[in-house]
Amino acid sequence: MTLLSLRRDNEIAVVTLDNPPVNAISGEVRKGLVDLADQLDADPSVRAVVLICAGRTFIAGADVREFGKVPVPPHLPDVVDRIEAAKKPWVAAIHGTALGGGLEIAMGCRFRVAVGSARVGLPEVNLGIIPGASGTVRTPRLAGVETAVEMVTGGKPLSAAEALDAGLLDLVVGADLEAAAIAFVRQALTAELPQPVSARALEPVSEAFWQAARKTAAKAGHQAPLRALECIRFATENDFAASMAQERQTFLDLRGSDEAAALRYVFFAERAAPKPAAVKGTEPRAFATIGVVGGGTMGAGIAAACREAGMKIILIERNAEAVARGLENIDRIFAGGVKRGKLSEEGRADRMAGVRGSSDYGDLAAADLVIEAVFEDLAVKRSVFAELDRVCRPDAILATNTSYIDPRLIAEGLSNPDRFIGLHFFSPAHIMKLLEIVPAPDTAPDVLATGFALGRALKKIPVQAGICEGFIGNRILKRYRAEAEGLVTQGVPIAEVDAAMRDYGFKMGPFEAQDLGGLDIAFLQREGARAAGQIVAETLGDILVHAGRKGQKAGAGWYDYAEGDRTPLPSDKVAALLGSRISDNPSRPSSRADIARHLVGTMNAEGQAILSEGIATCAEDIDLVEIHGYGFPRWKGGPMFAFRATGDSAE
Repeated sequence: MTLLSLRRDNEIAVVTLDNPPVNAISGEVRKGLVDLADQLDADPSVRAVVLICAGRTFIAGADVREFGKVPVPPHLPDVVDRIEAAKKPWVAAIHGTALGGGLEIAMGCRFRVAVGSARVGLPEVNLGIIPGASGTVRTPRLAGVETAVEMVTGGKPLSAAEALDAGLLDLVVGADLEAAAIAFVRQALTAELPQPVSARALEPVSEAFWQAARKTAAKAGHQAPLRALECIRFATENDFAASMAQERQTFLDLRGSDEAAALRYVFFAERAAPKPAAVKGTEPRAFATIGVVGGGTMGAGIAAACREAGMKIILIERNAEAVARGLENIDRIFAGGVKRGKLSEEGRADRMAGVRGSSDYGDLAAADLVIEAVFEDLAVKRSVFAELDRVCRPDAILATNTSYIDPRLIAEGLSNPDRFIGLHFFSPAHIMKLLEIVPAPDTAPDVLATGFALGRALKKIPVQAGICEGFIGNRILKRYRAEAEGLVTQGVPIAEVDAAMRDYGFKMGPFEAQDLGGLDIAFLQREGARAAGQIVAETLGDILVHAGRKGQKAGAGWYDYAEGDRTPLPSDKVAALLGSRISDNPSRPSSRADIARHLVGTMNAEGQAILSEGIATCAEDIDLVEIHGYGFPRWKGGPMFAFRATGDSAE
């Protein structure tokens, strides 16, 4: 297959790249671009070159098939330099996305023209590396240092309008991109050409700017954003050649790092998750209208997420007053989008126009999929599904959002059990990306496929989980929390456990997180198990809840909290309450690194058990659950990858 084709529009050469699906920069593409630059420079009838791409996007980055491999020459920096040095000016005609090396190639062109829907960006830090073909050197020269820092250290793309304002683009055009690019470059040839980007000057920036930028970049938790910032600063203080050498060396250093390996692993796992082998070739059912039973925090979040994806929503609550509260909860979510500038008032009104509330289950006769999101009580959930079985169409999918209860017990008595499935959302459901999909023994293949299709529609990370207490995520969480309490009973201070996990990369330690969410949630789950006749030993958390210490909402949990302040303060009362359960074990983990290693090892061991029992189909799914549902630092790869990558054993 010929990836690069050439045609002429009189004196303008049009080079078209066609390397589906995203026109990635493979070795063949790099060589082809250099060869064409040589060929067109040698052709006296050519005055300029338009570089455009076939398909749905401009060059969207490196070829993922080459990740982890030694790249073959010509290397991308040399390709960009060759295009910039061409005797005939090149213009990049951008649609879709120009990402990473795609944007670097575009910056090597003398001009850049894009359609209004295009986006450009340098997302390399999300893979633990930095741009390696002038992203830290040409971007500040073209768009200014501030924009370069935001793009390169943050990794978020810019819209065409934003890129035009920043100076990354010369023109934003309508639909006929090729004709517009040709017309633009013809006009440009009538005037003096601008300097190549590499020849443009950069002014030094104040130390205060760099310190503020460093503080922001450090929040990412891993080294790539900070190293990228160092390269941009180097580019403002040194010449182009030296800056390119600095960037390239930094890129090569990071490419072989543990963090980059972990982030690549997560990248590929996320790509594979929405379309697992289990649903390959199975057509999902339609789900244009979604019913949600329960308008509390979880139900409102689910409804908002589905409405944001364009689905019509029918919200069911027990009475008119509860319906009004549920609708208010949904509207509050969209109002938050308006406040943050993510949504207009018109958009908010449009979204709420697609949400209908009712206390009559009969209104769910129109629903394609109904998601139950009521209190975690088996009797309550069974009563809901009895109503759904009565009023919903026989082909409508019925889903439970339970996080602990065995779905098989909830589904008992359904007349069509093949349409039942567990869809475990994470709160807040309109923000959290994880969706655990839990098929019951009778779940039909197309119902399982619909669960994954819904996950894709909601832009979530869907992971299939087998049936056990807590499924994948909450089962590991329970073991993690128990082991953290175990360390406390051995004499490790509560604050030291939390600090160890923050140092590892978590935003919160296990005790801080419990205080935020509420200690009573897990307590009630344990109490339910005890009421059902299970033997559940008293935990340290139980002692605190019995003493009224339910977390931040009570002003007291594992820590004390001053009124109106969420800062956790070590508590003498907690020390007194738990004193009889704490002993001094000299063999306990002593350093923060050892504490973190011990707790991550516990997660890994539980993950290994989950795999051996068939609850998860692969280690990647477990890592995705921990990253997207429980805050495991993605640059560590998850508890399964973290131990595999170091050759350690969790045993």
